[in-house]
Amino acid sequence: MEIEQSTVKKGLEMSGRLEGKVCVITGTGGSVGRATAHAFAREGAMVVGCDVDENSATATADSVHAAGGSMASLQPCNLTERADCTALVDLAVRTFGQIDVLFNLAAAASFGWLEDITDKEWDRDRRQEVDLVFYLTREAWPHLKASRGVVINMASLNASLSFKPLPSLAHTTNKAGIIGMTRQLAMEGREHGIRANSISPGVIETNATREQLEDPEWAEYMLGKTLLGRLGRPEEVASVAVFLASTESSYVTGIDIIVDGGMKVW
Repeated sequence: MEIEQSTVKKGLEMSGRLEGKVCVITGTGGSVGRATAHAFAREGAMVVGCDVDENSATATADSVHAAGGSMASLQPCNLTERADCTALVDLAVRTFGQIDVLFNLAAAASFGWLEDITDKEWDRDRRQEVDLVFYLTREAWPHLKASRGVVINMASLNASLSFKPLPSLAHTTNKAGIIGMTRQLAMEGREHGIRANSISPGVIETNATREQLEDPEWAEYMLGKTLLGRLGRPEEVASVAVFLASTESSYVTGIDIIVDGGMKVW
């Protein structure tokens, strides 16, 4: 595994909403992960990232460093392996001394209709969307108790809304599980001062959704169900994560925030 770190903060204007907080963000090689790493760093956080994709994770860390941010990164890091979860937590504590925020963003979604999903695929999808959140949160929990920290989990609009052209049975089930897990974590964390919330994005233009969006029929259908009439941007999800990670949301716990441009109410 390759570890990159930097604690340089030159040339980056800090507004301080996350000043002094150590924030672990998984999946920083992806579009939303990269946007979140930059957003947290701009707010003064010391970021710890990871991804299974070594090149994209390194590129994110390099870009945060170039902007003057503080970030350590572990790659490749497969969070379905408990040893990698331990390594990520150890990196955060060894480098920055604590963990204040855990953003469980990383996941790998697969799509298929009920009759087409094999047992092997069902188990794989659960590991890549649910188990990795459980493993890492359990590993980080003692440090979050010590800091009276924050857990943010990435769910999906698919957890509460289905779309005719999208064969998302496994994804829907797994993300509904994430919302339920988040609510339970908020209950279990209350006596330790830990808050836990989730974010459910709608259609966000990312590397992961770009192939689907190239299908005119699919894209037209999804945009037609979006009240604002446009796709979401990774930075718009990152902004919600900043709010949930900061003290601005100090009375917010156990909820799921939908970031969907109005799809659910249309």
